[in-house]
Amino acid sequence: MRLKFITFRGAFLFLSVTALFAAGCSGGPKDTDDLPPVDSTSTTTILNVNGEIFSIPSPIQTAFLIKGSGAAYSKDVLNPANKSSNYSTNFSKALNLGIYGADLGYVTIYDQTQDAIGYLNAAKKLADELGVSGAFDANTIERFSKNLGNKDSMLVLVGVAYRSSDAYLKNNDRSDVSGLVLAGGWLESLHFATNVYKTKPNEDVKRRIAEQKSSLQSLIKLLNQFYSQPEYTEFIDNLNDLSTVFDGVEFKYTYEKPTTDAEKKVTTVNSKSEVKITPEQIESITQKVKSIRSQIVG
Repeated sequence: MRLKFITFRGAFLFLSVTALFAAGCSGGPKDTDDLPPVDSTSTTTILNVNGEIFSIPSPIQTAFLIKGSGAAYSKDVLNPANKSSNYSTNFSKALNLGIYGADLGYVTIYDQTQDAIGYLNAAKKLADELGVSGAFDANTIERFSKNLGNKDSMLVLVGVAYRSSDAYLKNNDRSDVSGLVLAGGWLESLHFATNVYKTKPNEDVKRRIAEQKSSLQSLIKLLNQFYSQPEYTEFIDNLNDLSTVFDGVEFKYTYEKPTTDAEKKVTTVNSKSEVKITPEQIESITQKVKSIRSQIVG
């Protein structure tokens, strides 16, 4: 697995969604005009915040995992794109931009192209209102429309749109905004996983839910610098409550010596990791995520 190192001081708004879409694309884009190749091995974003390292998984990987589990596409798990006009504060806009980014990845992976256009427009609206002008310009929207049905190209184009906001945000101290976008995308991907597990239990999805214990701790540390701001106080308190629910989740790592086939020049890792999470814990996590998310999306 390849890790992407990003310095948080630069205040990258595209942080979560760039990782989201970059991780989701395989191979080079097709039938697009000179789009850059995307690293398909990148599944984790590493943040350097004042010298401290945080690891946040890419939401798109959860969407791929869910589709791979055999779960059917469900529009019910998404935040309706037409609600983008309901968000009046930068706080709610940033969180919902992250949520819409995860939603856009989900609908694209499921090849729901018409829904994808709606979510792209919702993300454009919030990005524009947050002051990231040009991130989703008319040219990007047109190119996206021309590539409907080409999942790889659509994912690349949205990633390009989010990355275009970097130039603006690098020179403006807006780490509060980028942290909220990251949190929104993370919360939405956990929302996907808990809802799918409820209707179609799957060991891989269960593990993905459990793995969010450490990611949540990283997010809380990331946002704590803004705790004194009223909206952040309530949100971070809610995340801390969710972290308490995760406290009972256990991980066990058993080391076993790797084996090497000298002839084939292949080394096999034999160590195993085991996760312990009960149905009751998953249900508690599901309900808490639902509660936090409902406060955000309205």
